Amino acid sequence: MSGHSGGHSSEQGGGHGLPSETLLGALPGPTTLRRRIDFRQVFALWLPAGWVAGIIFFGLTAPYLPIQDPNELDLLRQSIPPDAANWFGTDDLGRDMFSRSIHGARISLTVGFIAPLIALVIGCTLGITAGYFRGRWETAVSLYVNVSLAFPGIILLLLLVTTLGNSLFNLTTALGILTVPAYTRVSRASTLTFAERDFVMASRALGASHIRIIVREIMPNVLLPVVAYTFVLVALIIVLEGVLSFLALGVPHPAPSWGSMISEGREMLADAPHVSFIPAAVMFLTVLSFNLLGDTLRKRIDTRSASL
Repeated sequence: MSGHSGGHSSEQGGGHGLPSETLLGALPGPTTLRRRIDFRQVFALWLPAGWVAGIIFFGLTAPYLPIQDPNELDLLRQSIPPDAANWFGTDDLGRDMFSRSIHGARISLTVGFIAPLIALVIGCTLGITAGYFRGRWETAVSLYVNVSLAFPGIILLLLLVTTLGNSLFNLTTALGILTVPAYTRVSRASTLTFAERDFVMASRALGASHIRIIVREIMPNVLLPVVAYTFVLVALIIVLEGVLSFLALGVPHPAPSWGSMISEGREMLADAPHVSFIPAAVMFLTVLSFNLLGDTLRKRIDTRSASL
């Protein structure tokens, strides 16, 4: 009787169900979940990329967004903390901090992208030619880089901005000139690494010209670490622009910038700390995101280079 019952139960389990081992194997374990969700990649790549993409989007579309004029005064709502009407609050003149933060991104991103582009073109030209041709040209370029890096950067920047004037064009040009030596050093070091590789030697043996070797063989490999370094420089230039604006040497008023907004709120930190803290937080998250993206890209480039 008991044997018949056990056989019937076994038959039901085999015909209508799955073994418990099969069911447990179908469920994702902790290791599988970690593989599916790489939290390190989320925090090092996707969240910073999302923040940067959002800042770029709002900066480009700021004139077309349904937000207040960043320079519109409302003397009845001075230094109001964040609320439903003003998401980031207002400053001491009643101007909307949310609108000013978005329009401030336009200045920071304009300077942050164009200044490294200027430095990249000039610095990579000097660095690649110095690392490829060597000789006296390399000596001259190395001397220029060492002298430029030895001179205090902030002093040089203040000198250039004071001499040229504090307009957006002059500020961008000054920051571009300041970062040329950094690009020159990075591109020269990368060129020295690739100049003696087999594919470069093969091109020389086949009679390729120097221009062709530089453009076709060396430049694509040199630009990879340079692009990763660019993310870090963008973050640095955004900070430098904020420092100059904080010192009233940035873009002239009434154009808003994160640095000038921080400076405007320093006199009322006790009563309205949001006036300084909110643009400081936006700048901090932007700089942190660019640094994380640059670090992630650099690690991937190093892995790729090691596998060559």
